[in-house]
Amino acid sequence: MKIAIATPPFPKSINDGLLQARKFIKDAAAQQAAIICFPESYIPGYPGMVTAPEPISNVTLQSALDEVSKMAAENNIAVIMPMDWYGEDGLLNLAHVISNTGEVLGYQTKNQLDPSEDAMWVAGTQRSIFEVNGLKFGISICHEGFRYPESVRWAARNGAHIVFHPHFSGSNTDGVLLTEWGSMANPYYEKAMMMRALENTIYFASSNYGSLYPESASSVIAPDGTCLAYQAYGTTGIIIADIDLEKATGYLAKRFKPQLYDY
Repeated sequence: MKIAIATPPFPKSINDGLLQARKFIKDAAAQQAAIICFPESYIPGYPGMVTAPEPISNVTLQSALDEVSKMAAENNIAVIMPMDWYGEDGLLNLAHVISNTGEVLGYQTKNQLDPSEDAMWVAGTQRSIFEVNGLKFGISICHEGFRYPESVRWAARNGAHIVFHPHFSGSNTDGVLLTEWGSMANPYYEKAMMMRALENTIYFASSNYGSLYPESASSVIAPDGTCLAYQAYGTTGIIIADIDLEKATGYLAKRFKPQLYDY
């Protein structure tokens, strides 16, 4: 099965994000990908990275989701679309899962917020497993996947072949342009991606924005910790990776003994 991971530029607006999404979705479908994942808070755009943020409402966000659903159906590809979304207690950071027929299968909330995000979003409380064309997967959003490995192990222990990881790390204004994936000199993020796959014996697929100074690359990691594909630093585009579901056994995750850890 082929999967696609998007590394888009920061959207200038919701409409700009939808235009970029259409391009990436069409490109991924042309390369026979079964599913494509976008980075964290792609609609309406990651807070602080949109030059002139526009007002959002349930209506504008639902309209955007409806457009993405049409794109999925038109291109016969499943889509993981991270969005801001109004819940009962406030604004959530979540990722919608849309089938290749355009059906919204559900969403995964970001349950572990970074302390700096407490004023942006409210934390979610649920975890879910999704299935598309026989591919079972979970979603762990940014800080969760990097610093709360339990979010990935939960998915692996519940049958996931892969965990998708929408995130944002980096800057468009200052930093160092990385040159080597997983280098000792790099921030730890790529090493965390490798560990999430290796410690659970599943695939891990991480989507970042194409900023000028990314601190991690959009990457697909195999169950043995090997990096199968990554987006070149400082560029935008999509990466396509072939994954073998038989290799995603969840072996190490299944050997975990939760009864030894009583919180």
